[in-house]
Amino acid sequence: MNRKSTKTIFTLMLMSSMLIAGCGGNNNNAANNTTSNNTGNTPATNNAAADDTALDTSPFTISFFGGDASPNWNKMQDEVGKAITEKTGVTIDAEFDVGSGGGDQKIPMMAASGDVPDLIFAKGNLSTLVDAGLIIDMTELIDKYAPNLKKVYGENMGRLKYSLDDQSIYQIPTNMGVGQQAFDATGGFEIQHRVLKELGYPEVKTLADYEKVLKDYVALHPETDGQPTIPLTLNADDWKIMITVTNPAFTTTGAPDDGEYYVDPETYEAQLHYKRPAEKEYFRWLNGMYAQGLLDKDTFVQKDDQYKAKVASGRVLGLISQEWEYSDGENALKAAGKDEYTYGHFPVTLSDEYKDHSFMQTGIDGYGLAITTAAKDPVRIIKWLDWMSSDEGQILRTWGIEGTHYTVNADGKREVLPEISDGLANDTANTQKKTGIGQYLIFGARYGDGVKDSTDNYYTTSFPDQIVASYSDAEKESLAGYKATTWKDLFPKEDEFPIKETGALYNLPVPTDGQYQVIYKKTQDIIRKRIPEAILSKPADFDKVYDAFLAELDKAGAQDMEKEFTELVKKRVTLWTGKTF
Repeated sequence: MNRKSTKTIFTLMLMSSMLIAGCGGNNNNAANNTTSNNTGNTPATNNAAADDTALDTSPFTISFFGGDASPNWNKMQDEVGKAITEKTGVTIDAEFDVGSGGGDQKIPMMAASGDVPDLIFAKGNLSTLVDAGLIIDMTELIDKYAPNLKKVYGENMGRLKYSLDDQSIYQIPTNMGVGQQAFDATGGFEIQHRVLKELGYPEVKTLADYEKVLKDYVALHPETDGQPTIPLTLNADDWKIMITVTNPAFTTTGAPDDGEYYVDPETYEAQLHYKRPAEKEYFRWLNGMYAQGLLDKDTFVQKDDQYKAKVASGRVLGLISQEWEYSDGENALKAAGKDEYTYGHFPVTLSDEYKDHSFMQTGIDGYGLAITTAAKDPVRIIKWLDWMSSDEGQILRTWGIEGTHYTVNADGKREVLPEISDGLANDTANTQKKTGIGQYLIFGARYGDGVKDSTDNYYTTSFPDQIVASYSDAEKESLAGYKATTWKDLFPKEDEFPIKETGALYNLPVPTDGQYQVIYKKTQDIIRKRIPEAILSKPADFDKVYDAFLAELDKAGAQDMEKEFTELVKKRVTLWTGKTF
C-alpha cells in the first residue's frame, strides 16, 4: 500500500502525520455524557450546549489510537501541541502502534474485547471495528456541528460514505489534502547523488538503465568508507515488503496503486496484481540482480533497523522505496554532512512501453479518523475536529506558530523561519519533538498542497519555491544534471491520466468475516514466502518457482476472493458515479 520526504518541510509533516498513533483509556471528561450503543449509529446527545458549533474550551482529554508508530510524538508538550490545548482545551492521550503496523494486531483485539479509545485512525482495519459495532455514524454530527469539515470536503462529501449498502460516514479521510497538487516526487527508484555525478548523470528510465548505473559504479568503488559497497538493498521486514519489494512490480509495469490488486479500468475486474505477466518479468529482474550480486544478500533476512543502519552508513547506492520509509537512515546522512550520499528519485519502468502512474489522482479517498462508541462526548470531539479543520487550525498544524515558526513578510506572505526549515530537514526528530510541526496533520480535514487560503497564502509549506529552497546543494546539482527543477519534473504528470473513479482501492472496505478474510490471509502468507523464494532461486528455476506460486494462490481460493473484490469495486463505482452493472 502506499506511501505517502525529508527534503521538503511538508513531506516531513505528511510522513509524521501518517506515523502518528495513539490509544489509551476511555475519555476521562465525563461532564457531558452521551448515551451510546453498539449498533454503529450516532449516539443521542444529552449535552444542552450542543445546539450550535461553539467550541467548549474547558479541559478535555481524548483517548486515541493510530495505526502507525509516531517516534517524534511528544505527548502534546511541543509548541504546537501546547497551542492546540490552550485554544481548544483538548489533550490527546495517545498510544502508538509499534508492532505490525496499520493496527493489524491491535485492532482485531479491540474488536474482540470492545475496549476501544474515543478516537481512532484505523488505516485499513476500519471494517473490523465497524462490523463489531464499535464505530458511530458521524453523518448527523457533521451536519449539525461541523461547518468547516463540510466546507473542506465540499462536493466530496459523498465519497465519505462507507459503502453502497451502508451509506454511513464512519471516518473522515485525513491522511490526504483536498485539492492536493503534488509538487515533488518522493518515491520511485533511488540513486545516490555521488553515483549520478561520477557517471555524468546517466539516463535512468528503464530497469536496464538502473541496473547499469549500479553495476558500473560498484565496479569503480567496491568499497565505501572501508566497507563493502551495496548496490541495492530492499526492506522485506513484515509489511514493508509491500513498499520496497512487491509494490514496485505494478509501478514499473504501468499500473496504479490498488493495494494487492490490479483492477481493469474498463471492466473493473480485479485480480491479485502478481498474476499480470509483466509483473513476473519485474520479479525476474530482481532474480537476475540477486544472481549477479547486485541485490543485497541480506534483503530477506534483515530487520528494519538493520536496513536503516545500512542506509545511514552511506554504502547503499540504490533503493526502491518511498522517502518516509527510509528517511531515518537518510536523515543520519544529512546530519553527518553527507548530502552526496542521499538520494534522487526516478520513474523507472520495465521498458519504454510503460508509464509510471505515481501521480495518477484518486480524488478524496483515504485513511482517516473514526469516533468510537466508547466516546462519552462525540459532540465535543466533532467540534474539536471541526476547529482543527478551520483555517486557523490548518495553519497551526502545517505552518506552526507565527513569530515562533514562521513570519509574514511585507507582502503578506508566510515564510518559514530558516532555523525551523533547517531543523526539519536536517534534525527532524528533535525539531519535531520541540515544535510539533507536522505532528497533528491527521487530526482534521485539510486542504492539500497548492491550495491557497483567503490571504493568498498556501495552506501547506510544500510549494515550488519552498521545495527548491530546501534542496541540498548535492540535490540541486543532480537535478541540474537532468535539466530539472524538482524530481517530479522527471515523472509523468497528473494530467496524463484520468482521475480514478474507483478511488484508492487499498482503502476499499472488505468483509471481515467469512471466506474473504480466510483466503486473504492464506494468499498473503503465500506471497510473503514465495516472492522471496522466486527472487532467490537460480535463474534457470525462476519460471518453475513463479508459476508454482501463481498456482498456489488459486489453490488457496484467490479466484473466489478476486470475484468478491470485483463486486465491491463495482458497488463503489455505482455509489460514487451512478453507473450500474
